[in-house]
Amino acid sequence: MPRFVIEREIPGAGNLSQEELAEIARTSNEAVASLGVPYTWVNSYVTDDKIYCVHEAEDAETILEHARRGGFPANNVSAVSNEFGPQSAAAATAR
Repeated sequence: MPRFVIEREIPGAGNLSQEELAEIARTSNEAVASLGVPYTWVNSYVTDDKIYCVHEAEDAETILEHARRGGFPANNVSAVSNEFGPQSAAAATAR
């Protein structure tokens, strides 16, 4: 299933408490369940004024529908073209 990075502009996001993040997670989970289509919230990363989320869905429209149902901003939705990390260096040298 395609993977997307969603940029959400939320001023003061870095100051959200664990309880507020838990409430956002509950709302997101309810929005996912209401979609009735394959959808996976992989993880989210909080910075000072933004939250970056990684979700898997069939298309960007489904990502935007999840945001609408959850009441979340989705300022930028980008399809992931490829992924790599520290482990990628080992794979390249093993060839």
